[in-house]
Amino acid sequence: MAIEKKVKLVEQLFEKLENEISNFKSETNLHCIAGCGKCCSTPQIEASPLEFLPWAFHLFLNHQAENMLNELNEKTTFLCHIYRPLNVVDNNNGSCSNYKYRGLICRLFGYAASKDQYGKLRLATCKIIKENQQKNYNTTALAIKNGLYVPIFSDYYMNLSQIDFALGKKMVPINVALKMAIEEVLHYYAYRPFPDELANIA
Repeated sequence: MAIEKKVKLVEQLFEKLENEISNFKSETNLHCIAGCGKCCSTPQIEASPLEFLPWAFHLFLNHQAENMLNELNEKTTFLCHIYRPLNVVDNNNGSCSNYKYRGLICRLFGYAASKDQYGKLRLATCKIIKENQQKNYNTTALAIKNGLYVPIFSDYYMNLSQIDFALGKKMVPINVALKMAIEEVLHYYAYRPFPDELANIA
């Protein structure tokens, strides 16, 4: 399957998720605190290369892919490379430098559920939301138990892997996923012409 087709399918999956999350937020009133980047500053984040393929393709169309790959190869910390903390002392406040092209894991966390060993749904969100929005969190947990629809991590990753099993199923540290996504795009176009007709949508 062509890279452009994979990117389009991933973006369609993201659009579906964004609509579901928007509805979920309206139903529950749960929300992230503006400027909080605590979840992004967690060094153990894993992701698949496929969920960052739109990001890598965007970089390629804007002639930034090789420079970004060099930056990633020189990176010595585990902090997500596209996360921008407000200062070097405190990583917990900041923002995503490419929010539009953030990965699936970034979109799901806080507004999706995982299944426990008994198949019961557990809302996967941060300690800050649990503590600062305790009433809404408890109400939401009960509503989910009673049938409120919530996006599910495993379902979305299964749908992602159906686009490209190898790239969608492989879970690696997030900066490795970023590198692999760029390498996938660069390898694909190594012997193909630059897609000039797509440059104006970058």
